[in-house]
Amino acid sequence: MPLHNENLTNLIDSHNLEALNRLAVAAPRTQNRSLSFRSCLMLSTHNLKHLRKIPTLSAECIILNLEDGVSLEQKPYALALCAMALASHSQLDKKLVVRINALDEGGLEEIAYLNPFMPDAIRIPKIRSVEEVQKALKLIDENIEVHLSIETKEAWLALGTLASHARVKAYYLGVLDLFADLGLSQSLLTPDNPTIQYMLSHFMITARACGVKPVSFVYQDYKNNDGFRNWLELEKTIGLDAKGCITPDQVTLIHEIFGHSESEIQRCQEIMKLFEEQKSKGITGFVDERHGFIDEPIYKGALAVLKNLP
Repeated sequence: MPLHNENLTNLIDSHNLEALNRLAVAAPRTQNRSLSFRSCLMLSTHNLKHLRKIPTLSAECIILNLEDGVSLEQKPYALALCAMALASHSQLDKKLVVRINALDEGGLEEIAYLNPFMPDAIRIPKIRSVEEVQKALKLIDENIEVHLSIETKEAWLALGTLASHARVKAYYLGVLDLFADLGLSQSLLTPDNPTIQYMLSHFMITARACGVKPVSFVYQDYKNNDGFRNWLELEKTIGLDAKGCITPDQVTLIHEIFGHSESEIQRCQEIMKLFEEQKSKGITGFVDERHGFIDEPIYKGALAVLKNLP
């Protein structure tokens, strides 16, 4: 059902949830399996104006948010509108991820409602154990990816084991909730603080070792582009290549900082071609006049860059 009917707003205003649910009709969707996204833009699903902009947004991943920022009274309407947004976009060049509520706070019911609408992924907040992940995996349609928010001390301790199934594809760092759970002051959240540098490094390395996409935290001071740039530059040096965000301006900065230059891409393409040519001759280590010594680890590094291009 297209999201271009002004009467939807009237349905919400009149609290006619039954009528709104009748408009939410599941339609076939082509799943977006890409994990090369850099920007993860949060959209509150009770805001019809924002949902209509989905096709024109430059973000590579859209988080359809049912959790924080959506009041308890709005959540049933937000869920129906979220389903309609999914049904309206049978195929997109961007990933559509639904952030449900915690499993014991309505998330289980939301999973059952959303399964027929086939989001590309369902993101589960406040995860605390592998058992919770396994419970969610049993309920979520097997063709839908599972993404996890890392925002509790239990999830942090279990970071290396939460990806207990191949369908767990991404971790999102919820740094504010995690700091609160650890009893740490938010005043520590500065790019030059060793605690946060350790946290980002551990998060990135552990996620990648598990074969999971690590996504850094949302920067709330959305008008402070200089501060946001400082975080992005730190995260890039650490090895992160994706970040949550809340405005189109932040999306632009993410793509600028987390992008690869044309010269770097060309270098990787040339290394790949040279190595494969020499390998066909039985040579896996050689010196090139332009790129220096090339062997299999150098080749694999070039492949990794090319593989993660958006």
